[in-house]
Amino acid sequence: MGRVLSVNVGLPRDIAWQGKTVHTGIWKAPVSGPRKVRGLNIDGDGQGDLAGHGGEHRAVLVYQHESYQYWQKQLGRADFTYGQFGENLTVDGLPDAEVCIGDRYRIGSALFEVTQPRVTCYRVGVRMNEPEMAALLVKHGRPGFYLRVLEEGEVEAGDEIALVASGPERMSVSEVDALLYLPGHPREQLERALRIPALSVGWRRSFEALLAQESEGGAASGNAGLGPASGPSPAWSGFRSFRVARKVHESDNVTSLLLEPVDGQPVATALPGQFVVLRLGTSSESALMRSYSLSGQPNAAFYRISVKREPHGAAGTYIDEQLRAGDIVQASAARGIFTLRPGDAPVVLLSAGIGVTPLLAMLHALSAGASTREIWWLHGTRNGREHAFAAETRELLAALALHHSYVCYSAPEPGDRLKSDFDAVGRLNTQALAELGIPHDGDFYICGPSTFMSDLTAGLIALGVSPERIHTELFGAGPSIAPGIAVSPREAPHLPAGPAGGGPMVSFARSGLDVHWGPSYKTLLELAEACDVPVRWSCRAGVCHTCETGLMAGTVGYQPAPVDAPMEGNVLICCAHPQGDIVIDL
Repeated sequence: MGRVLSVNVGLPRDIAWQGKTVHTGIWKAPVSGPRKVRGLNIDGDGQGDLAGHGGEHRAVLVYQHESYQYWQKQLGRADFTYGQFGENLTVDGLPDAEVCIGDRYRIGSALFEVTQPRVTCYRVGVRMNEPEMAALLVKHGRPGFYLRVLEEGEVEAGDEIALVASGPERMSVSEVDALLYLPGHPREQLERALRIPALSVGWRRSFEALLAQESEGGAASGNAGLGPASGPSPAWSGFRSFRVARKVHESDNVTSLLLEPVDGQPVATALPGQFVVLRLGTSSESALMRSYSLSGQPNAAFYRISVKREPHGAAGTYIDEQLRAGDIVQASAARGIFTLRPGDAPVVLLSAGIGVTPLLAMLHALSAGASTREIWWLHGTRNGREHAFAAETRELLAALALHHSYVCYSAPEPGDRLKSDFDAVGRLNTQALAELGIPHDGDFYICGPSTFMSDLTAGLIALGVSPERIHTELFGAGPSIAPGIAVSPREAPHLPAGPAGGGPMVSFARSGLDVHWGPSYKTLLELAEACDVPVRWSCRAGVCHTCETGLMAGTVGYQPAPVDAPMEGNVLICCAHPQGDIVIDL
């Protein structure tokens, strides 16, 4: 039997934090008298970030008085007040080690069900003035837990808490929390957790991902329940020397490079759709770092990349005007998860401009394997002069038993032949896809400008295609995730303000930015933010893996140490610092 010591509510507010504005509902304060508990929260309460907090399975957050006492001693503080940890109900009893997912409790006139442990983010650290608090709650096994409201009613301080039904499998909040966040994810424990009907959807998906990782024999490192979808580990760390064996002009503005390893040793066969990072130039200080999709048939003998020369583009200009056959460039191992999936479903390849390159590698793989899948090749470009790989794609498609091709020119020239060189005037869009009758049960791969990908993704979903079947690839930096941070105009990545640092070189490969590390930064995340490099994060303490990013070259140290290590070849930028020059996939 437990008892409610305090009912705490608070509406979201804006606070200043590290030069940013944070919209958060973490500030809760005790209220007197009964409060009505509804399906999504308690009257007078609210959440600032509904993507990470709130909702049916996270309606009410519970934290224990015993944990207050523990943290007062652990942190050497005596300034706590109820609601300090963002909880709605401060309770006596109900320890995380004893409460189980699926347990049902009667509190006042309301009925509740335990659905998941707390998901900790940086805002509990802001509220506690303890930046590592999100990690400490997990490391010390004291997360607290969420309740779903089964029957609405009133609760108030002093109410008794009665257990009315025990959850199946008897897995405690602490056990479930550790199963996701801490190293070691035993298959039998994952299966137990997935048999609990009350477990929230988000945690269920994380455990399913971990179970799939376990089913692969544990070959993949990292935490699949938290981190990005994992492909195979990179074949090598850092860069290898490659010689430009051939240089081919594919169109007026696209040049391909055939790269062979200088040491004569084979490169690991890349998956169709993967990319490499090239280091171009004669010295490390002036080197240009760029990411390029592999555009040729996956093989272990060479890499082929194809580069569009953009106006004022330094790397494209260097490749077009200065790089010669026989020159040496540095290349990373192939990596990336935008890859052709096996199966029998139709394959729909949608590209615009230079976005054709990873899809061309997929088409090479399908053609080389004499695929019997239904293949759709849909491409948009300006005109015949800019239509790279036209003859190559026709030859590849001709080798496939079931294929369709549809090419759009947005600005055809007089010499471009309709129904011969291209199929329609205009841009590739959702209307065209609907008129073509593309199969909705196919696997869709989209690459091109960001608006092209977002428009087609939304259009395909509107046509009835499942989002799980739609895969996209960005050339540049991906979208940011900064929960609760007020949106501000996005600036292009730039060198940080102030004097240049004197530490190791940090290269942001996708942003094309090289920055010296300096003492004013505690983590790679802070450096990236100072440069307006788009980043993704949530906990800022090495717990959630939202910030997990490819480490292309170099080594890092951690402070604090991550709760669970990232995938091999990746880094958690929220708690990492460089140990020498590094290259990261941002």
